[in-house]
Amino acid sequence: MLLPVLSWLFPGLLVAICGGALQESEVKIKVLQKPFLCHRKTKYGDMLLVHHKGYLENGTKFHDSRGNRADGDKLAIWFTLGIKEVLKGWDQGLQDMCIGEKRRLVIPPALAFGKEGKGKIPPGSTLTYIIELLQIQNGRRSHESFQEMDLNDDWKLSKSEVSQYLRKEFENQGQPRNDTLHESMLKDIFEREDENKDGFISSREFTYKHDEL
Repeated sequence: MLLPVLSWLFPGLLVAICGGALQESEVKIKVLQKPFLCHRKTKYGDMLLVHHKGYLENGTKFHDSRGNRADGDKLAIWFTLGIKEVLKGWDQGLQDMCIGEKRRLVIPPALAFGKEGKGKIPPGSTLTYIIELLQIQNGRRSHESFQEMDLNDDWKLSKSEVSQYLRKEFENQGQPRNDTLHESMLKDIFEREDENKDGFISSREFTYKHDEL
C-alpha cells in the first residue's frame, strides 16, 4: 500500500466527506487511557496509525477496526493529521496525543458527515469514536522528511533525489518495479511542487503548507 506516498502526492484527492452547511462546533474529547511516559505528541502533518470504533447516538456500533477477526491488528489505518484525509473532527480531536493513548471523541454532524450522511451513517448524525494511537511517523511535509530526501544537503530536491526516495518507498511497501508508474509520479510531483519551475523542489516549496488545513 502506497498511502504514505500518495498522501504527499495527492492530498486533494483524500478529502473526507463533510456534507452540508451546518454550523461547526467543538469536538468533545475525553482521554480514556494515557501512557506514563510520552516522548512525542501528535501535530499537524504527522502520519498516525490508529485503531478505532465508531458509534451512533443510540449506541449502535457501525465500525470496529479490530472486530473479532484474528487479523484485526492489520486493519488499523494510517492517515496524515490535518490535511482532511479523515473527518474534521478527527483532525481537531487527535492533536497533542501520545502513542498508546486512547481517546473518546464526540463529533457533531458539521465535523463528521454533515446533513447528507454516508453509508451506515444517517444524515445529521453526531458520532462517537474510541480511538487508540499506535504509531506516529514524520509526515511527508516535515523538515525531517525533507532532510532524509536531501542527500547532498543543499536544501533542495533534485529529480534524482526524489526518484531514489520513490524507489525506496516502493521497495519498503513490497511493490513490484513499475518504471512507467514511477516516471509518471515523478513528473507529477515536480509539476505540482516545483513552483518556480527551476527543476528543483526547495525546502520552502516542500514544507507542509498549513494554509491547506
